[in-house]
Amino acid sequence: MEVALSTDFGHDEAVTFLVLSLLVVSAIVGCLMTAALCRIGLKVGTLDSPGGAGDAKVLRPVPNIGGIAVAWPLILFLGLGGVLVLVCPQWLVGLVPSLETWLPRLEASAPMAIAFGVAAGLLHIVGLIDDRRELKPWPKLAIQIAIALTLSWGFDIRLLQTLDDTFIAGAALSILLTTAWIVVVTNAMNFLDNMDGLTGGVTVVAGSILMVTALVGEQWFVAATLAVLTGSTLGFLLFNLPPARIFLGDGGSLVIGLALAVLTVRITYVEEGVGTSSAWYGVLMPLAVLAIPLYDLIGVTLLRLRQGRHPFQGDKQHFSHRLVKRGLSPRRAVLIIWMLAGVTGVIGMLLPGMEPWQAAVAAGQLAFVLCILAVLETGTSA
Repeated sequence: MEVALSTDFGHDEAVTFLVLSLLVVSAIVGCLMTAALCRIGLKVGTLDSPGGAGDAKVLRPVPNIGGIAVAWPLILFLGLGGVLVLVCPQWLVGLVPSLETWLPRLEASAPMAIAFGVAAGLLHIVGLIDDRRELKPWPKLAIQIAIALTLSWGFDIRLLQTLDDTFIAGAALSILLTTAWIVVVTNAMNFLDNMDGLTGGVTVVAGSILMVTALVGEQWFVAATLAVLTGSTLGFLLFNLPPARIFLGDGGSLVIGLALAVLTVRITYVEEGVGTSSAWYGVLMPLAVLAIPLYDLIGVTLLRLRQGRHPFQGDKQHFSHRLVKRGLSPRRAVLIIWMLAGVTGVIGMLLPGMEPWQAAVAAGQLAFVLCILAVLETGTSA
């Protein structure tokens, strides 16, 4: 028996209700899957594995397959959702009548959603393999570049498309920038996964803020996808809080990074009546929302290069570790990072709707937050 959403709602309210329902359902599914994976991981021995050469990692008897509970709901939602929109759109409209208004946009997005799901699935498999037996950095990077290039070039997931008519190279510049953005954010979230509850918590914070932004901008596909990502991550996070009963693993952190990268590209897309902003600085919103993971990626990469080490060689020099060395407990360090991610995220969420002078003030606030973090994690005792 089909159950339709109440027609007492307006179109926007009904779709918003559907998105929030996806958030709740995904959280329950993520929680149940993670609980099962905790038991399965212990039983079959898929436990914490050694890092790369030179990584002084202390192994713990904890399963590292938690990424399955985050990745699979997202992959299935994108793949099955895209197929259903293409194959039986009227059945979906019968189930949720309010979708009829947005059906043309959903049908236009369906091929991209399927490709997005396939890309997430491929990266998930690479991560699961890497969690069991270490893969070399350059092949992993090559796979990420190939996936990012395919999405940006083949499925029109691109930043700054307005530059296409400005430069002789046409779309090449926006494709290059988008590919770089996807690869950087994917690795930023992977690098951030270095302490119990850290990547999961930051994902929930950033994902929630981006979901609200997408709802305000009436970007229903983006909002729904973020609801699934945020919900499933929240369900996983309940078991990943210190002391963790399960780890995310590369099979989860790489997928989270890819998802946030692609969805931030989509959320800054602007057309008449759609999107978050018509102001040019609206495209900088993702930089603010993901400022904390990017700060960690840039900081630890520069530090390793200065030491003559490979930037992908794991260690305990991430800014979360440096906060602990400054005297914070791991729990407090993680909590502080969550709160800082919330501050930068709110700045990013409000940025597209600001007047130019307000945007300048917001940029200054963001700079102050990062400076405070730098002082906290690099300062010396008096």
